Amino acid sequence: MSTTRKFTCEDLLKFNDINLDVLTETYNMSFYLTYLANWPEYFLVKEAPGGQLMGYIMGKANGEGDLWHGHVTAVTVAPRYRRLKLAKQLMDSLEHVAEYAHNAFFVDLFVRVSNAPAIAMYKHFGYDVYRQVIGYYSGEEDAYDMRKALPRDPDKRSMVPLGRKILPEELEW
Repeated sequence: MSTTRKFTCEDLLKFNDINLDVLTETYNMSFYLTYLANWPEYFLVKEAPGGQLMGYIMGKANGEGDLWHGHVTAVTVAPRYRRLKLAKQLMDSLEHVAEYAHNAFFVDLFVRVSNAPAIAMYKHFGYDVYRQVIGYYSGEEDAYDMRKALPRDPDKRSMVPLGRKILPEELEW
């Protein structure tokens, strides 16, 4: 059993166990606080009955026109709480916010091309590779930009693959 709730400033002092995974991007405090201040509805945590943090998701809304979308900046679950469908619950919550609070066309995320388990998980959640971004991760590793269309995009035009690799400076947002 777990509770989904909004992330708070105090959680920044309790989430080290979640961020110790080598595939989890860790940011500086001001980065987390910026997300918390600007997009609190996209920053959620899963909490165990004893108060331990099990996982979290943070994201934002950005773009314009038919590129208006929700973005998953980070989703991660502590190793001991994996395989409990917590990532799916967190992703569903973020997609719900993107659809109902922000009327977005799609949700996107970036994932390392080497992270096969995450790519498989996102595909299972309905995401497809839209394009590959060369050297996205510190100039050393490519990323897949994966997308999932929301009901505002019934023809799923936002998911039609770009068909070519791009550089990070070509990203729109």
